[in-house]
Amino acid sequence: MFNYTFHWNQALKALPQMLDGALVTLQITLLSMIIGLVCAIALTLFRLSGNRMLGGFAAAWVEIARNTPALFQIYMAHFGLGNFGIHLTPFAALLVGIAFNNAGYLAENFRGALKAIPDTQTRAGRSLGMTSMQAFRLIVLPQMLRVAFLPATNQMVWSVLMTSLGVTVGMNTDLAGVTQELNARSFRTFEFFALAAVIYYLIAKVLTLAARALAWRMFRY
Repeated sequence: MFNYTFHWNQALKALPQMLDGALVTLQITLLSMIIGLVCAIALTLFRLSGNRMLGGFAAAWVEIARNTPALFQIYMAHFGLGNFGIHLTPFAALLVGIAFNNAGYLAENFRGALKAIPDTQTRAGRSLGMTSMQAFRLIVLPQMLRVAFLPATNQMVWSVLMTSLGVTVGMNTDLAGVTQELNARSFRTFEFFALAAVIYYLIAKVLTLAARALAWRMFRY
């Protein structure tokens, strides 16, 4: 019954192409995390502003990002915006979709981190003559980032894995896209996708270990 013959040599010969795709995957991951981080901080500030419109906008963003599939968000960036005359390349659509998702999850992480910081920290800063924004930027924000750092690392790993959804919108330069094209030409599905899975696993482990080392160096005191 089991008559499949493995041909690992084809997959190994294509390894340089897959590693090039992995670099694109990392590029999308890092860009989406940077954009998501900036947006998440803005959403957190909107929630703290006391403005009902800004607070409602931030709450809606978080709810949509956390309670709809990532695939839906990428589809909307690529196909949905096209209905309004905004046409994004597969790379841009994937980046926008993942960044949108990251911002929603990171904003919620930051909200939880803020709850872990006593209000007395802000009051102490104000008593030293700081403005509210200065107290937030110099006292609250560094502590918030410290508490939210490791959960943000989990989101980065999730971002790496989400990049594989790019094949659904025609992305063919990242790791999943390159693997799919190689598979379409050779029909060695198991070999190519098994090798891609190993590369994804190694990327995730390296990012996790690097984040732990960075956290130990930055937050050990």
